[in-house]
Amino acid sequence: MKPIGVFDSGVGGLTVVKELIRQLPQEEIIYFGDTARVPYGIKSKETVIRFSIENILFLLKQEVKLICVACNTASSLALPEIRRHFKVPIVGVITPGVREAVYATKNKRIGVIGTKGTIKSRTYEKEIKQFDRRIKVTAVACPLFVPFVEEGWLSGKVVLEVARSYLKPLKASGADTVILGCTHYPLLKTVIRKILGKEVTLIDSAKQVAVEVKNILASEGLLNSGHKGKSRFFVSDNPEWFSALAARFLGRRAKNISRVNNV
Repeated sequence: MKPIGVFDSGVGGLTVVKELIRQLPQEEIIYFGDTARVPYGIKSKETVIRFSIENILFLLKQEVKLICVACNTASSLALPEIRRHFKVPIVGVITPGVREAVYATKNKRIGVIGTKGTIKSRTYEKEIKQFDRRIKVTAVACPLFVPFVEEGWLSGKVVLEVARSYLKPLKASGADTVILGCTHYPLLKTVIRKILGKEVTLIDSAKQVAVEVKNILASEGLLNSGHKGKSRFFVSDNPEWFSALAARFLGRRAKNISRVNNV
């Protein structure tokens, strides 16, 4: 059976891979991290669309049956465009998380944290309003969270102080539900929860994305059965850097990492 394709600008999308492996252990997964061109969050919309198309073309060469865009920036800026170009099912990380957040909120106040590119696009806000126009959305960019995660700074005084500063508008808004709008952010859940309080529901899009992938594959009759699936990883640069970080995101060492020169 054909594999599931997943792409991201770097390593963050591995939180989605981890959840796919947990929920769909029989599936083979091919992951592409565009490490030569990371980060996408500061790129123009046109550039993100072009990179995304190139990444999809690479995954299609691997004969994938479904593609997961495990990058919030690409999902925000490129998803409608790339869906027009390809017949293969394409799942982004935004709609599944939004759907869960709208379902979870009790006071109709939702917070969103993400990269500058994702927050500037206002995609989360627009999606939430499509589900329920009465919901008040507070969106905050947290640019230092990604480097914190990649450097392994998941706790400590500095991280706590920066997070407290970033999250102040969310506390003031009274949001009872917060979407972690970047695939790096689940690794900072402990810090985020400490500041916002246990009563605030944190939405980790990776879990909802895996559910959506599972549902699509089931409806199309494309679910694998039998043996445990394998994962293969491709990067556009610096496989050593990717390998070192992958263990943090996956919870285990990543094997089968290959560098691709021309995406």
